[in-house]
Amino acid sequence: MLKRILTIVAVALLVSGQSPRRGATATPPNAAPQALQGGPAPFDNDLMRLAEILGALHYLRALCGANEGAKWRDQMQALLEAEAQTGDRRTRMVGNFNRGFHSFQQTYRTCTPAATVAVRRYLDEGARISREITARYTN
Repeated sequence: MLKRILTIVAVALLVSGQSPRRGATATPPNAAPQALQGGPAPFDNDLMRLAEILGALHYLRALCGANEGAKWRDQMQALLEAEAQTGDRRTRMVGNFNRGFHSFQQTYRTCTPAATVAVRRYLDEGARISREITARYTN
């Protein structure tokens, strides 16, 4: 559980553009025993949305010349390794990432002002989701 929360914290910091504080740690909450016993995590819907946002950012940031390489795909891979190494959950997360990517791929062929606005909104939403997950489920 600790690895999962720390991965979400790392994604939150990346999406928000902040650097992690030296020595910062998170501990799993007392309120998440269901996730530890193999049930769905209480933040699954948020993770699915975060996966979709990462897919959209992977496409849009490259389209708009951010020159970040596989940064967003790598963050998705880190989430998958921490949260969903196998099974249905992994399939859903990958599907959401791909949906985020392909929905913008079908719409934007060049970086437009609207694409730039979408990037900013997704960065903000991803940071908000990540902050809420870490605030609610870490001590």
